[in-house]
Amino acid sequence: MSGTHADIPDGLSKDRPVLIAGPTASGKSALALAIAERHGGVVVNADAIQVYDNWRVLTARPPAEDEAKVPHLLYGHVARDHAYSVGEWLREVLTLLDGPRPIIIGGTGLYFAALTEGLAVIPATPPEIRTEADRIRTEDGLDALLKDLDPQTLARIDQANPMRVQRAWEVWRSTGRPLAAWQDDTPPPALPASEAETIVVDAPKDWLTPRIEARFDLMLEQGALEEARENLEGWDPALPSSKAIGAPELIAHLRGELTLDEARDRATIATRQFAKRQRTWFRARMKDWRPYTPKG
Repeated sequence: MSGTHADIPDGLSKDRPVLIAGPTASGKSALALAIAERHGGVVVNADAIQVYDNWRVLTARPPAEDEAKVPHLLYGHVARDHAYSVGEWLREVLTLLDGPRPIIIGGTGLYFAALTEGLAVIPATPPEIRTEADRIRTEDGLDALLKDLDPQTLARIDQANPMRVQRAWEVWRSTGRPLAAWQDDTPPPALPASEAETIVVDAPKDWLTPRIEARFDLMLEQGALEEARENLEGWDPALPSSKAIGAPELIAHLRGELTLDEARDRATIATRQFAKRQRTWFRARMKDWRPYTPKG
């Protein structure tokens, strides 16, 4: 939900690709739109949830009026039941690098890392192994998956993140090679950070928190609850599309498990926690990117 004015950083190239990373609700979309309108280019999504077609309001995808001003690509083009991967995103972005100047924007750090640092080409996980991994994680817990992993892989992954642990286990189980070994064979990056304008939005907690709260209220006004109702049938919390922040809480409200106020409070807390994780990632991995402090 941009639709607001953003000041463009001084000295920005008018022809090199632009990468804009930042936490949720920090004004990234407004900045990308301003750059595209002034200097030309297409806005390309680098948010792992905004790719899904079943959430528009709740994921704060750019509104139709922004899409009418400049092309917006890789938004809402993936079915809700598809486990879209960083590898799929990278393959799609590669087809766009030779076209109009891309302005790649989002909060998914792994997408930017894959683009600027390279991504190991790992075969897809067979469905039967995914099912086996789901069963072990659900019935026996993360420790049952972790005990099969090698020390190098354990040192590289977030051992408290169920999806990261399961992914590492699936790679080992399906290929016979540890995830760390695949990562060590990573090809050169498609777009090194040195060949792009790299911007990371500096959004301090005290500035961002009221924006997060106001934005969720605006989402409710614009139909987020109705959007959740459309997702109620066939709801599966295990799907990546179901990780949209606020979705589990609104679904719980629709099922009579939470009041709307409780759902709102829990969703805004989850959003603040997510933004904190994003800021931590950006500080650790994007030290050389240009900081941008939004106004207003």
